[in-house]
Amino acid sequence: MNREEIQKEALDATIGKHKCSIVLGTGVGKTLVGLKHIEQNTTRLMKVLIVAPKKSIFQSWKDDAIKFGKVELLNRMVFTTYLSLNKNNPDDYDVVYLDEAHSLLDSHREFLDLYKRKIVGLTGTPPKYRDSEKGKLVQEFCPVVYTFKADDAIENGILNDYQIIVHELSLDTEKNYNVNMKTKSFITSEQLNYNYWGQRLETGSGPVHILRVMRMKAMMEYPSKERYAKILFKSIQNKCILFANTQDQADRLCDHSYHSNNPKSETNLEDFKTGNITKLSTVMQLNEGVNISNLKQGIIMHAYGNERKASQRIGRLLRLNPDDKAVVHILCYMGTVDEKWCKEALEGFDQSKILWKNYNISL
Repeated sequence: MNREEIQKEALDATIGKHKCSIVLGTGVGKTLVGLKHIEQNTTRLMKVLIVAPKKSIFQSWKDDAIKFGKVELLNRMVFTTYLSLNKNNPDDYDVVYLDEAHSLLDSHREFLDLYKRKIVGLTGTPPKYRDSEKGKLVQEFCPVVYTFKADDAIENGILNDYQIIVHELSLDTEKNYNVNMKTKSFITSEQLNYNYWGQRLETGSGPVHILRVMRMKAMMEYPSKERYAKILFKSIQNKCILFANTQDQADRLCDHSYHSNNPKSETNLEDFKTGNITKLSTVMQLNEGVNISNLKQGIIMHAYGNERKASQRIGRLLRLNPDDKAVVHILCYMGTVDEKWCKEALEGFDQSKILWKNYNISL
């Protein structure tokens, strides 16, 4: 099937459904499907509410409406974030579109319980667990009626094939990691620091969710991944993008970075697109409308245990020519919770295309 056939099939699955969701992977045209649904299910006098996790997604809807000749639909559309959803009057809208429907939280029931008209969810990564908070919300307010994931798109020649290489690295046992606290600073090793956070979690010395975030932030700062990434980045000869953890790290790892605090970001991105430079670091997923020709490889510093971030970043490398093959490198600390995060982040990908390898040797 081609994109138009998939989009039609997805739209057909919503016919007669009062509440439903469509799951569409990278490259299929999730926003365009939403626009087509508005076109087919509303009149000029009707108002629809587009809900998204961040305001930048609103622009994608507007850009696609212009790109695909559906500008007149913008007059029917009102935009809001999930954070502001409850501020909207449920009686004002004929259809609600939940972009990234997996962003629903129990707090949104204030609006959803009062809203009695049509709801359409759009997502590329539905909740993994039906009995989770998000899983229950999706089942109740926008149950999935159609699914077409990235691997389906690859099989249909819409996206290129891929290989994911998980670089398993050991925590450094040398005392070369600086810890800066409010009252003191000291030097320790990555292994000792990781053990410290593990012990605090095990003994319950503080709120678990805060301790987990603190441990994750510490691991994102460990210098051994950065040293390894520099070697790996330098060894790659073709066009490669690196997803860093922070803006400072992006600047350290590459001469050309793309982030909100770099005044040269747009110039760097344009040079990367045209091939004037072949290496670029960033801390975010590039806008879906940005196409990078000849982009062959990518490095992801940290998986976060978040399959959505991993999917977005890997998805950037699935927009090559269908005959090409992307290589995705993910750095992972072996024997730590990092392994669990990586496995969770990669659950939705073809496991036969994922190689886990001990890289505790020089490249």
